[in-house]
Amino acid sequence: MHRTTCGLAVLIVASALLATPAQAAEADFVKAKNPVAGGSFIVSLKPGAAVQASSSALTQRYGGTLDAVFSHAMRGFQVKNLTEAAARRLAADPAVKAVYQDGTAKALDVQTNPTWGLDRVDQANLPLDKKFTYPSGGASNVTVYVTDTGIKTSIADFEGRASVGADFIEDGQNGQDCSGHGTHVAGTVGSRTYGVAKKAKLVSVRMLGASCGNSGPDSAGVKAIEWVTANAQKPAVVNASWTFDTADIGNDAIAGMISSGVQMAAASGNSSTNACSTGPAKIASLITVNATSTNDARASFSNFGSCTDIFAPGDGITSLGLNGGATNMSGTSMASPHVAGVAALYLSANPSASPQALRDALVNNATDGKVTNPGTGSPNKLLYSGFIGGGPDQVCGPGTNGDDVSIPDTGTAVSSSVTISGCTGNSTASATVKVDINHTYTGDLAIDLVSPSGKSYVLKKAGGASSSAGVHETYTVDLSSEARNGTWKLQVTDIYTYDVGNIDTWTLTV
Repeated sequence: MHRTTCGLAVLIVASALLATPAQAAEADFVKAKNPVAGGSFIVSLKPGAAVQASSSALTQRYGGTLDAVFSHAMRGFQVKNLTEAAARRLAADPAVKAVYQDGTAKALDVQTNPTWGLDRVDQANLPLDKKFTYPSGGASNVTVYVTDTGIKTSIADFEGRASVGADFIEDGQNGQDCSGHGTHVAGTVGSRTYGVAKKAKLVSVRMLGASCGNSGPDSAGVKAIEWVTANAQKPAVVNASWTFDTADIGNDAIAGMISSGVQMAAASGNSSTNACSTGPAKIASLITVNATSTNDARASFSNFGSCTDIFAPGDGITSLGLNGGATNMSGTSMASPHVAGVAALYLSANPSASPQALRDALVNNATDGKVTNPGTGSPNKLLYSGFIGGGPDQVCGPGTNGDDVSIPDTGTAVSSSVTISGCTGNSTASATVKVDINHTYTGDLAIDLVSPSGKSYVLKKAGGASSSAGVHETYTVDLSSEARNGTWKLQVTDIYTYDVGNIDTWTLTV
């Protein structure tokens, strides 16, 4: 999991399975930076493999002890007591998509300034008005799953609305927080005094907090997502104030959870670097949150970049401590629960909203252009809750297509479409196209935007500097001569030989 200044860092390894021992490709075996003891690995199976039968058979074939089987959020299993050499052989099995070595998740706490976040999110502009206005129901019909170090559910400020769902640290704490991080996060989501969604139901899904600290195995994070997917009481949203040290370990599980109808607000990380290198922040379908300070500047620690979606208060946030009193913490860990709380308020008014509709509502209605020094590629969007008063969002919003489209080698152009409707007039001179393309040699690619009128706009020419990390950029385009409504296409052509890839997702804001 990404690191956050009050965030959690999780490490997990993806696995690939073989019928006979073979040397696994490095792309199929992901080594943890800080492995946990006990030879633990997470194995992701390819489509078509029977999960229960394959999990048992592969464990028997390659060794180790089968610890958990995943069939709700992802298709795979956890194996323990396995050597790295055996895990690499397992990764080469044709039934296996990837093998991730189990790493260590961490939370980093910083005490600083007094609270101000609630005051900021309900107004578009500074100065603060010393009020927080919110819908009277306070999201009483919504459940927020806090995947963290636990929640001290007995604290009076939770008003009996906090409960324990599951504990994957399994140290006898039974979902109760003895670290403080999870309680602070839950307090920002939904406590009486410090919460955004003041009547939401809060459920502790403990996957950090080993030895009452702020760490835990990455596998606990995958188990937490699996549990939420299987047990969520909807409408629901998940808060993830942590990051994976191995960026892709939770991709399958989180994608499965979102497909099941549960959105996630996730901290972007506290390394002041591009969040596209961290997970789950890099996952396009969730809501990735950067942090701001009291003056609307990006917090000095906050990550940034085109893989992020929105900014929210995260520097010097006051919420609940373990003793039930107030305590201050800073980090994208503190920004994310503001977004989870506003998400709960929106779901309360729009309980049938899909995860994509929820994400779009928050991003479309965020205040534009307020964040100073947002960081290269970051959307300059500051969280705003004031638009929620019941009824669906009527703002003319962006269009997103997250369906993968393969890009053939030296092939014909391929395209991915989004349809904009319900808007009026022409677009602007500063329309944006957020592009996420996976490709091992980006110099091969020519990328164009094709308008409903058929006109092409060059986003990227083939040639020039290349990267094996793909194209993860936000392009600004003058579309002022084009009507907003209609079907727009992202067109990609691989001009040269040897490398292939795919369009992962793209978003057009007109």
